[in-house]
Amino acid sequence: MFRRLDDAKSLTINQFKIIAAAIIGDMLEFFDYYLIAFVLAFIVKPWHLTFMESATILLSSGVGAILGAAIWGRIADVYGRRKVFILTVLNFSIASGLLAFTPDNGWVYLSVMRFFVGFGVGGLYCVDLPLVQEFVPARMRGFIGGLVTVFIPLGVMISSALAAFVTDSIGWRGLFVVGLLPAAFTLLVRAWVPESPHWLMSQGRKEEARKSLAWALRIKPESLPLPDHAPRQEVAPWSELFKYPKSLAVSWMASIGAQTASYGIGLWAPTLFVLQLNCTPAQAAYLFLWVKLAGIAGRVSFAFFSDFLGRRRSGMLCGFGGTAAIIAAGLLHNEMIGTVSVFWVLIIIADFFYDGGFAVIGPYLAEVWPTRLRTTGMGAAYGFGGIGKIIGPLGLALIVGASDVVTPKATLDAIVPSFMYFAAWMGICGCAFLFFGFETGRQSISAIDSELEEATPAAAGTQS
Repeated sequence: MFRRLDDAKSLTINQFKIIAAAIIGDMLEFFDYYLIAFVLAFIVKPWHLTFMESATILLSSGVGAILGAAIWGRIADVYGRRKVFILTVLNFSIASGLLAFTPDNGWVYLSVMRFFVGFGVGGLYCVDLPLVQEFVPARMRGFIGGLVTVFIPLGVMISSALAAFVTDSIGWRGLFVVGLLPAAFTLLVRAWVPESPHWLMSQGRKEEARKSLAWALRIKPESLPLPDHAPRQEVAPWSELFKYPKSLAVSWMASIGAQTASYGIGLWAPTLFVLQLNCTPAQAAYLFLWVKLAGIAGRVSFAFFSDFLGRRRSGMLCGFGGTAAIIAAGLLHNEMIGTVSVFWVLIIIADFFYDGGFAVIGPYLAEVWPTRLRTTGMGAAYGFGGIGKIIGPLGLALIVGASDVVTPKATLDAIVPSFMYFAAWMGICGCAFLFFGFETGRQSISAIDSELEEATPAAAGTQS
């Protein structure tokens, strides 16, 4: 039955609808997630926030993402991808809208609500990529999976543009009101996204799986052969993850390495621009637009590299390329080329690698696990990597000095060591692919499932 999917020469309009829903969902979730980076640039001086208070605001969403990825990912394996897709969008958009009620100097309230935003964001990322992968042919899975992530920087750019051009009119609280809009997107998901046929088959619901796949391929269900034997697979316990040591090592190391560098630099960058370049928050938001344009270019490039070079080589390129660019940004942060800051240019280049690399890393986190553990494994890996959302911004705060008020002097003193810290984490990402990565490109979902189960005989006993 699934061979018909992998033999398809092109995608149907229904498959494009599923892909579009995932793209819009990811774009909107990171629109909500990154609003705080620009809001922080507006409130850090008026509220006299210390580095520790600023870091707490930023890292609270990281704590939420860790738990959200693990919990929502598990729920998606037990109850289905589609339900979790809808619930996670409602989760982060409603939490973002509630931030509009933040009182003056209410950094504690801001931190608590950011926890719930992160909880939803972590969950959606761990379900929409596997859902798309389970609906597209194997030879397109790398590019399509990467393409879904390409528009994530566009969500950040929309946040940046709103902060730069409309904050004077609606205020920073108004930005959070806009963050409620993704909730309406759930109507589109309900209309466009069916349940994954691979997940339905793992539940022994073969007739529903056939109808779902037939809808995606725009053919009659009767034209798809049903398997003679499709037993329901028991829900695998969390401990099953440790029966796949290479999957665990490469996905966890790559995830935490890339997320620490990406979120650490990304969430602090607008504030660093304000302090380092002596510009206004609105100007910093404008400068950050160029950083995220590089991220989009990087994701398009790595989506292509994913199938052309393979997952392992592409992962090494993003890890070690990002390491080199981050080191250069730290060492050359005071240099200028005419009136252009070298620090800003090198962050743009670094973002091409560490942000662009998510076009490989994100889909790969799902590909290295069998269907019955796919979102559980991806959620666990992305959740573990979510520690990077904490130790990224917190690491910079501690290097600078947690008791200090944000000042240009304090930031300048810490640029070199903090960027060496971020570079080391990006190096871990590259090493994960170098030492533990294995190629999944152009293999069908069923073939990957079979290889993983054959390599781990003990796991096969979980099927009934």
